[in-house]
Amino acid sequence: NNSILCKVENKVAYITLNRPEVFNSFNREMALSLQKTLDDCATNANVRAIVITGSGKAFCAGQDLKEVTTPELNPGFRKILEEHYNPIIEKIRTIDKPIVAAVNGVAAGAGANIALACDIVVASENASFIQAFSKIGLIPDSAGTFFLPRLIGFQKASALMMLGDKVGAKESFEIGMIYKFYPVAFFEEEVEKLALTLSEMPTHALALTKKLLNRSMINNLQEQLAMESDLQIDASSSNDYQEGVNAFMEKRAPEFKGN
Repeated sequence: NNSILCKVENKVAYITLNRPEVFNSFNREMALSLQKTLDDCATNANVRAIVITGSGKAFCAGQDLKEVTTPELNPGFRKILEEHYNPIIEKIRTIDKPIVAAVNGVAAGAGANIALACDIVVASENASFIQAFSKIGLIPDSAGTFFLPRLIGFQKASALMMLGDKVGAKESFEIGMIYKFYPVAFFEEEVEKLALTLSEMPTHALALTKKLLNRSMINNLQEQLAMESDLQIDASSSNDYQEGVNAFMEKRAPEFKGN
């Protein structure tokens, strides 16, 4: 079953959610397959950046409701969260490589929140984000209640989650929910450019930055300063730091290796 496609080009892994006939909504097989693919990318030395996108018109419509409404297929909500979505979010946040969500169309429910958990979120002009849960009497999962208030503020997040408003690419950008959006015609090209830029950067330092950002959600100022000290020592003892400084002194382009 090819519900998840993955190709590696120029040290970038492009992961595509591939159930376009149901707007790339997740069933158990697809969720487990995405986890395995993320694990493979995490350990593949040839991968220095990861892009997650969707095939067809949508990015991801969240949970496949057909699965939860068909008794013999339904894993039950505890399983769906603890075995499907929670591990995906944890992998996205702990993989020490930059992960880009390239939102090509509608991102709804868990689909929206998986995107928002990524390191950098970019969207095509015709993309939209919907916290669709309240429409069917559910709560926002896949860490939506963790990341969205931190991205756009408590009040706006609260309203979007309760009302289930559809937020277009332009508004998502304006309220700080995403990094950038691009015209449809240039979307793929811009995503590739961004991913290549990341893959050529000192990815060890990017991984440490990601660690610090994760901790900043819970640390107080003193704890964060102490952690910055420790990780700066780590970063400054890397080959990438040496290369960066040498390249700067020699007025040439650096060649980072990620170690």
